[in-house]
Amino acid sequence: MGPIKIFLAAAFSGILIVNGGMSISSNELIENAIKYDKQIVIYSGEVIGDIMKRGDDAWINVSDGNNAIGIWLPYSETKIIKYTGQYSYIGDTVKIEGIFNKACPEHGGDLDIHCKEIEVLKEGYIIQKKVNYKNILIAGILLIFAVSLNLIIFRKKL
Repeated sequence: MGPIKIFLAAAFSGILIVNGGMSISSNELIENAIKYDKQIVIYSGEVIGDIMKRGDDAWINVSDGNNAIGIWLPYSETKIIKYTGQYSYIGDTVKIEGIFNKACPEHGGDLDIHCKEIEVLKEGYIIQKKVNYKNILIAGILLIFAVSLNLIIFRKKL
């Protein structure tokens, strides 16, 4: 192993030790953007919205419950994502390891993370909606009542 590889391995390990190998919150990244700029970070949360393909790469948004951060990654890596959070879905919970940018020059100065590794921690699921039959019954009764009143009013006008 050459000296450059040893240095890079040591630097990477040092970053993980400083970070504790644990996820950093979006609040921590946003409030201390200068501190984490160009550093390797670990960020976890729910994939929300759509997977936005851009050539061979893609954008995903990952929310830790406080904020969502844009993640730039190879499109091929998005194949492991089964669900994205939307109206009827809870998205997959993922762990992202990548380079944090407080103002990414490649993406118009936006705050983002360039993903080096993605892992699905927990698969999302479809939200089961329960039909409230009581409300349907009440709506039906009110509809019949409204139609009846309209018929009475219409006949009186004739």
